[in-house]
Amino acid sequence: MTFQDIFKSSFLDNVTSVNPLDMVIALALAFCLGLFIFFVYKKTFQGVLYSSSFGVTLIALTMITTLVILAVTSNVVLSLGMVGALSIVRFRTAIKEPLDIAFLF
Repeated sequence: MTFQDIFKSSFLDNVTSVNPLDMVIALALAFCLGLFIFFVYKKTFQGVLYSSSFGVTLIALTMITTLVILAVTSNVVLSLGMVGALSIVRFRTAIKEPLDIAFLF
């Protein structure tokens, strides 16, 4: 496989490389890992005001990140495009709620 063959491969040819069962297992493991992170955060929180929406955001971000990683592992061109698209995004106003950041991500 040459360097040009990597960039000639289309996304639709490689979609079948991720098994649906593997995807369900990966999402279940991500959910369990997100719950673990949430419980560790809840037990070790030392601040003044506890935000329950941040805990939900921790779980959501682990699952969203898993989906993004599963989507870009099959194609080099798609992964470079995602990195480029995410690198040019910037916010003009400060986002106050952590759940809003998860929805934007």
